[in-house]
Amino acid sequence: MVSSLDDAVAEFRTWLVVERGLAPNSVAAYLRDLRRYCAFLDRRGIREIGRVTAVDVAAYADGLAATRDDDGRPRYAPATIARAVVSVRALHRFARDEGIADGDPTEDLPGTRVPQGIPKALTEAEVAALLEAVVGDDPVALRDRAALETLYAGGLRIAELVGLDRADLDLDGGLVRVFGKGRKERIVPIGRPARAALDVYLRRGRPDLEARRRSGARRPSGDPVFLSGRGGRLARQAAWKMVHDAGVRAGLGERCSPHVLRHSCATHMLDHGADIRVVQELLGHASLSTTQIYTLVSPERLRRAYLAAHPRSGVTRGGAARGGAGPGAG
Repeated sequence: MVSSLDDAVAEFRTWLVVERGLAPNSVAAYLRDLRRYCAFLDRRGIREIGRVTAVDVAAYADGLAATRDDDGRPRYAPATIARAVVSVRALHRFARDEGIADGDPTEDLPGTRVPQGIPKALTEAEVAALLEAVVGDDPVALRDRAALETLYAGGLRIAELVGLDRADLDLDGGLVRVFGKGRKERIVPIGRPARAALDVYLRRGRPDLEARRRSGARRPSGDPVFLSGRGGRLARQAAWKMVHDAGVRAGLGERCSPHVLRHSCATHMLDHGADIRVVQELLGHASLSTTQIYTLVSPERLRRAYLAAHPRSGVTRGGAARGGAGPGAG
């Protein structure tokens, strides 16, 4: 288990890049804030993330507010301090959720919360284009197609995908055992396209990739489903690049990441009437409030609700268009 602050920040950076798909400038801003924070904790003799308390975090924020330049003016603008606190909260929430630390010392602190941005989602047509962008029958293409189908079918995080072992698959039953944040286990159903893609990959692609492992090379831990080109367990960074590159080939530009596919899975299920608690269970969210953000973001759901309910939507009901009573109506 990661325990040092430096290791926790390194893991957090990987998560920002691989799972969140943040732009380099955004990642750099987080890291600048956290370098300052870690230096402050080091001066207090704290070098393990699990030792940080709410008192330490409050002292850090207070210290930023109290810092003055040579002219006696505040060195940090309120917006800078707020952003620094957001970065600290994000680090500690990540460490708690990943099982790196037992708790989150920022949880009960007043002030700025980590903002919950509106998730980006692909349309169903864009997802179809993404899945069709992987062509060919070579082992890597078979692997990539199976990985993309599985990511979208189950709404998996990228770490969950690359962490799958063959014993976690029940293709006959259409079920996958997933170990999420904090190694919490859940069972995820997958549909026929994902099952078919996995079956073809496991029979025709994976054996070839496994054969590429050099003689004497260390075997990967477990029995991974998805193998790299050298026969080891597929890395998160390589899986992220696979999704990104497929998106570029599909004409979707830089929008595609594993995180976006996960968002798209949740959004499309809600679009088609899934209960929000079912989506919560599928995604492995500990809190329903995390899932509820998906109820805010779908233009398709908004359009359908508008057409069904607004008196001047123009939808024909009972042989007459609604809202057709003339300019004086309403």
